[in-house]
Amino acid sequence: MDDELHRSGGPQRGEEPRMIDSVLIANRGEIAMRILRTLRDLGLTGIAVHTDEDADAAHVAAADRAVRIDSYLDGAEIIAAARAAGADAVHPGYGFLAERADFARACDEAGLVFIGPSAAAIETMGDKISARAAVTARDVPVVPGLAEPGLDDEALIAGAAQIGYPVLVKPAAGGGGKGMHEVFAAEELPGALAAARREAAGAFGDDTLFLERLITAPRHIEVQVLADTHGHVIHLGERECSLQRRHQKVIEEAPSPSLTPAQRERFGQAAVAAARAVDYVGAGTVEFIIDGAVPDAPFFLEMNTRLQVEHGVTEAITGIDLVAEQIGVASGLPLSLTQDQVRLEGHAIEARVYAEDAAAGFLPTGGTVLALDLPDHVRIDHALSVGTTVSSSYDPMLAKVIAHAPTRTQALAALDRALGDTHVLGVVTNTAFLRSLLALDEVARGDLDTGLIERRLSELAPPPVTSRALAVAALLHWDQVARSRPDDLWHRPTGWRLGRPAPFVVRLDGHEQPPLEVVLTGSPAQARARVGEDEFTLALHPGAVTVDGCRLPLTHHCTEDALWIGLPGEDRELTLHRRIHSPTGREAAPTLESPMPGTVTTVLVADGDRVSAGDPVLVVEAMKMEHTLTAPGDGIVALHVAAGHRVARGEEVAQVLPDEPDIAGSASDPVPEPVPQQEVSS
Repeated sequence: MDDELHRSGGPQRGEEPRMIDSVLIANRGEIAMRILRTLRDLGLTGIAVHTDEDADAAHVAAADRAVRIDSYLDGAEIIAAARAAGADAVHPGYGFLAERADFARACDEAGLVFIGPSAAAIETMGDKISARAAVTARDVPVVPGLAEPGLDDEALIAGAAQIGYPVLVKPAAGGGGKGMHEVFAAEELPGALAAARREAAGAFGDDTLFLERLITAPRHIEVQVLADTHGHVIHLGERECSLQRRHQKVIEEAPSPSLTPAQRERFGQAAVAAARAVDYVGAGTVEFIIDGAVPDAPFFLEMNTRLQVEHGVTEAITGIDLVAEQIGVASGLPLSLTQDQVRLEGHAIEARVYAEDAAAGFLPTGGTVLALDLPDHVRIDHALSVGTTVSSSYDPMLAKVIAHAPTRTQALAALDRALGDTHVLGVVTNTAFLRSLLALDEVARGDLDTGLIERRLSELAPPPVTSRALAVAALLHWDQVARSRPDDLWHRPTGWRLGRPAPFVVRLDGHEQPPLEVVLTGSPAQARARVGEDEFTLALHPGAVTVDGCRLPLTHHCTEDALWIGLPGEDRELTLHRRIHSPTGREAAPTLESPMPGTVTTVLVADGDRVSAGDPVLVVEAMKMEHTLTAPGDGIVALHVAAGHRVARGEEVAQVLPDEPDIAGSASDPVPEPVPQQEVSS
């Protein structure tokens, strides 16, 4: 290969190893924490960067030194921070700058070791058209299609007729499924091309497209490779990444439950050939797609020229610290092992915990971590602590829960238990969805493909709040009330009165069911609860609750307005509220609340406009996802926000004021019913 391939990424062939003593991490969150852990193990200095929003973040506290920056995406600012901090090297983590060839070059020009591959390798593999050409030259099979630079719509339409439908339209740049469109008939293609170009230009600044034959039930297999500057390239086995939603991975495991040893070796050798095609150096991942009916025929998909999110499952089954290998390679050292020394032990499965609401169409959530409880029997990569603010400014992934066991069945069970013991209160997460996914028969059998989640999505919705959870929430609220009142006979919430004791009643409005009433008797320390037809005996303990004689760990956080509870396998947000009435005795006007933290991008009506139920009022955007809020009823809009306003999840953004009745009409209105003692909305 040309010497251009070796102008970054540490010492080049024939050069003396370069000592690395300090590393600046050009990233944040859990990956920064992960890299810091290895730096500490190696006795190296870890330097963090942070924006003002992240000044108190976990990765800043864990680092030996920290430098303030304005943006994690500004390569020049990162390099200036590294030089100011006296760093020898820069580790880009993943995302952000990890796959920017210009950043790798700029590090080299600044005298900094870029802990990653050469800029030329990043460029070649970052463009899917040039990547296909490079690996094809090494006899690595690719999906049949049309992939050439500069194809216009006319050429793509003609090419699709030659390939045969269905086809997949793909951008040459970027990843993550953005701009990809499945096309099943010729009349659909022009519209798909227009949409794909628009999306690719917006996401990647490049609207170049190509076509591949659409594999309708594919499996997604990727192979971890390591390469050094001494000509050694090895693979560390494969990861099964077929459980995806909208082209985003949800569950990953290693090794794949479907490959035979012979197939595993075939995939591994194809990955090594792909890495050699660009004279790769460092840790990388070669991704393949296979037709489930023809598992012996892997097709090259792309190469990620960085550390992958799911690298932990490979570390679990090989015992190899991939970050340590990256640093060794960047220093000019040979790999610490040969291909013959790679051993795969047991099975590892990873679940990605996201700040998203599966019951609301996977809208991103957010908030402040009010209480945190994480299991200690599995590996969890995270940067969470009580008080952490989860905003919409960054990717919504909060943590990676990784279970490793001798067998796949044991690993699945361990991961399910770990997710049931994972409580991040204050932020709605997808843990219930993940457990439902792991419980599918197809997952247990290892019968996976990338469309499985979408086909079974209706069965994976989080279950309604249980009567047990409602009873525990009501008990916590009762205890909160009891502790806030003076300790005298008249204020104790025991229901004391002349005659039979009165119960303590809490009403709860669940999202999935009509309002329910929890009736409590006894005391918070020893109570009986009735929820519809269900009855429980309850007792509170420090960090636990006893329900019908069974002691359960309990994580909770209570405020004047809300309750968050975490029981085994069930996290619930319960919002305390009282029915609000206007001075005329009518209930307050319906409100519009933002379903996610984000930014108001468009306001579609003016303050004071008359709207009808269902009319769009404004649009909130977060993480490139837009949500249109519509009027809950007929009336006059009273806006509380404007375009550009940042909003929190649940923040009231507008009201729709109903028309006031005439005086004669209001005089004949019935007197409103008494307000219940307490109402809770889940």
